[in-house]
Amino acid sequence: MSDFVILTDSSADLGADMVRELDVQVLPLSFILDEHTYQNHPDNREMDPHVFYERLRGGDVATTNAVNVAQYTEALEPLLQAGRDVLILAFSSGLSTTYNSSRLAVEELSAKYPERKLFTVDTLCASLGQGLLVWYAAKARERGCSIEEVRDWVEDHKLNLCHQFTVDDLHFLKRGGRISAATAMVGSMLHIKPVLHVDDEGHLTSIGKVRGRHASLKALVDQMEETAVDSGSLTVFISHGDCLEDAQAVERMVRDRFNVHNIYINFVGPVIGAHSGPGTVALFYIGTVR
Repeated sequence: MSDFVILTDSSADLGADMVRELDVQVLPLSFILDEHTYQNHPDNREMDPHVFYERLRGGDVATTNAVNVAQYTEALEPLLQAGRDVLILAFSSGLSTTYNSSRLAVEELSAKYPERKLFTVDTLCASLGQGLLVWYAAKARERGCSIEEVRDWVEDHKLNLCHQFTVDDLHFLKRGGRISAATAMVGSMLHIKPVLHVDDEGHLTSIGKVRGRHASLKALVDQMEETAVDSGSLTVFISHGDCLEDAQAVERMVRDRFNVHNIYINFVGPVIGAHSGPGTVALFYIGTVR
């Protein structure tokens, strides 16, 4: 097996069990509620996701912080000193400064440890889209691929990592400037649900809207039917903002339509959930285009 570390950040929304299974390391981003800062670890040690979403439903406002250069340096330097090479798969530069922090840390540490291989990739992904890309990278490492081969595969395929999602409460998109106050008000009155994706620049953009919750969940799978790569057996990740039953409904629709090898479901973590809100459901898979 190729011996190098895959390091990502907690916006990948991988749970603690999956992190152990893949043997990857995760740097926590942070979120702030009621002037208290919490670290977003995969094991949710500082706040249970149910509690986080209940607080959002109750009116609390959450803000988030990216991983900074010092945090990357603190995490990377012991690995390099121990003789390990490191591949970083970072949160989309279209949504966070986390990747830029990793880039600056890599430049500094590569000069300090020229004998080590140290790379960072802007995944242009978020939530379990980033998590699924990490999953593919870890599986390639298991097969014996070198750090350069894994890096190149991620660079070549990251724009095939499709993100389809919908939200239940337009208030959070309004607060983040994704939609106008008028659109949020009218949409809420008419039960309009947006269908969104992460585009090739790693930004969150709307690709449609439907009326009603069930229609919005079905629209995710309809979009998948148009773009998914028919490899004979798909690996699919689904994330949710404390609405497991809706995520499971999407899972059933996916299984009804596709030959699926593996489906992994986990929470939309607080870092993403602060901006998308309770009731978010997202579907991730490899497709022809985003």
